[in-house]
Amino acid sequence: MLTERVLSRAVEIAQGSYFSDNPKPVAGLPGPVAGRPYMLYAHVPFCERLCPYCSFNRFPFSEDPARRYFKNLRDEMRMIAALGYDFPALYIGGGTPTILIDELCETIDLARELFDIKEVSTETNPNHLIPEILEPLKDRVQRFSVGVQSFDNDLLKQMDRFDKYGSGEEILERLQSLEGFFHSLNVDMIFNFPSQTEAHLLRDVEMLKASKCNQTTFYPLMASRSVATALKRTVGMVDYGREARYYEMLSRELSDTFEHATAWTFSRTGGGMIDEYIVDYEEYVGVGSGAFSYLGGKIFVNTFSLRKYGEAIESGHQAVSLGCKRSTPKDRMRYRFLMDLFGLRLDKREFAAEFGVTPERGLFPEVSFFRVAGAFATDTAEEFTLTPKGRYLTVAMMRQMFANLNSLRDSARASLPEDERQLLFGDGAPACADAACAVAEATEKPLP
Repeated sequence: MLTERVLSRAVEIAQGSYFSDNPKPVAGLPGPVAGRPYMLYAHVPFCERLCPYCSFNRFPFSEDPARRYFKNLRDEMRMIAALGYDFPALYIGGGTPTILIDELCETIDLARELFDIKEVSTETNPNHLIPEILEPLKDRVQRFSVGVQSFDNDLLKQMDRFDKYGSGEEILERLQSLEGFFHSLNVDMIFNFPSQTEAHLLRDVEMLKASKCNQTTFYPLMASRSVATALKRTVGMVDYGREARYYEMLSRELSDTFEHATAWTFSRTGGGMIDEYIVDYEEYVGVGSGAFSYLGGKIFVNTFSLRKYGEAIESGHQAVSLGCKRSTPKDRMRYRFLMDLFGLRLDKREFAAEFGVTPERGLFPEVSFFRVAGAFATDTAEEFTLTPKGRYLTVAMMRQMFANLNSLRDSARASLPEDERQLLFGDGAPACADAACAVAEATEKPLP
């Protein structure tokens, strides 16, 4: 689709001058702005097995370092509370947040003590859908998100997930056993993997419906430049030319059971789901090694080094860098424009109240492009809403933004101390096929 290629390139260029290639250390995060809502993100960077090309901050699990890390994570939460922040929502990502269930529960409990937390979301992997992990979370977590990616066994093998997490049939059975266990059970899926056919995609949809989940997120394959090269070398080039067709298929085939909650999240009709946090919270604070914060139009990145993170927190300091080269009102307007449209509706009056200018005046090229492309279903003085084509163009923009963020992660991880780089990339690192490593980055649940 020509409009997708033009839009993706425009996002790549615009954000290329925004994201920093060499994040600069700063003293710490700024304090909160009175009256502005924030979300708290906590990162747990430990996994039982690694893919060394994955740009998300993750390390091989070892119990003693992980327990020290959780303690430091809780101490960093206390620092954030001392700055005056409060949060109604907590999202825990990774890595594998459920790697030590007692530590995770203690961390959630502390967050509820420090902040006015009403909703807790956490991610997990299919092999952790077992009673000893699930039971302690039942009264602590409202939104439980399971990274499935696909139910197709051949694709799971290509992604190095079959031996780790079981067959698609086994994963489906575990998901079905969770019906009604959490307020929201979300299943993360991917589409447009190089070897994925339309038949694969249709079968994934049918098995997803049978899973009894009440929410699903279908991410397009998102690859940074380095990962795109690895994918091309091993399993083939990502074909963005068919991405729109696959997205249209998903929207159509899911429509008898699910409805759009965001451009790529679908909620079971009448399910009363919790929307994705990036729609409800423009700004967020990230705690933990490798966590991102977005505050005042600026991106902040916590050190990817576990050792430096631990040393900083234990000495009473944050280990954070500025992850953007600049921050202008237009940068913030572009981010707000994308996030609101991703949430399927932009309120023009709220936009004007925030920025002192209408979207049409503040973002004339962007709004004009969407109009010419036929992306707006509603275009009134009050709001923009999206046509099916508009939803797909928003997905393409989000995909490109997350690919750019993965490149920022690559830069942040490149400065790891040598011993930690060896842990991830040296001879002692867990072996992984190039295709699986690339897919690990390209399919990891994204955080803006």
